[in-house]
Amino acid sequence: MADDIIPTEAAASPDGAPVPHDNRGPGGAPRGGRGRGGPGGGGQNRGGRDNRGGRDNRGGRPGSDDGGEELIEKLVHINRVSKTVKGGKRFGFAALVVVGDGKGRVGFGHGKAREVPEAISKATAAAKKAMVRVPLKDGRTMHHDGRGHFGAGLVTIRSAPAGTGIIAGGPMRAVFEALGVGDVVTKSVGTSNPYNMIRATFEALTAQVSPKSVAQRRGKKIADLLGRGGAEAPQAEADAIVE
Repeated sequence: MADDIIPTEAAASPDGAPVPHDNRGPGGAPRGGRGRGGPGGGGQNRGGRDNRGGRDNRGGRPGSDDGGEELIEKLVHINRVSKTVKGGKRFGFAALVVVGDGKGRVGFGHGKAREVPEAISKATAAAKKAMVRVPLKDGRTMHHDGRGHFGAGLVTIRSAPAGTGIIAGGPMRAVFEALGVGDVVTKSVGTSNPYNMIRATFEALTAQVSPKSVAQRRGKKIADLLGRGGAEAPQAEADAIVE
């Protein structure tokens, strides 16, 4: 038996040249050794981040795709807070962001983080998830007047003729710009807290209804609702078109 065993180092080819060690097991199968570059080894086939589709090849987070639509992002307010700890003060930031598509959809979000960019990113993501649709008249103003109340904040919004512009200040202007409203008159009393003003504004916006939805709910025609004062039916229906 000992004469039949030929050491690997002493093996030779028919022409006398030495044959390199190929690290093959019984039946010619490659051994799964620990060599970094060898076949079956760990090296390039160990399943690193690039081969396994790790962080470098990972796509965007679920829900981050907006369907290709362009969104308008408005930074309304940034608040810095500090916490006194044993080693000193630890600072944090809170951001309030309004996001809209300029075509009747708008939302707001609040985010907190240790750094400003991260806080804004969190607030923007929250605003995109909380977007609501508001019916607009001719795509530029409100269908009717409205009031919103939250905390100590009380806001009033009124429809306006073309050319009026956005008569609003502070956080309310950011909401209407992101919403796509071009003509509106607003008034805010009671508080200047941007969080309460934003929430009161959204309460007034979510209470907006279009003549079309009212007519469907009441089982009537749009002309019956808007045909007061001798207005003709075609003109009344044209005024009720919702963008």
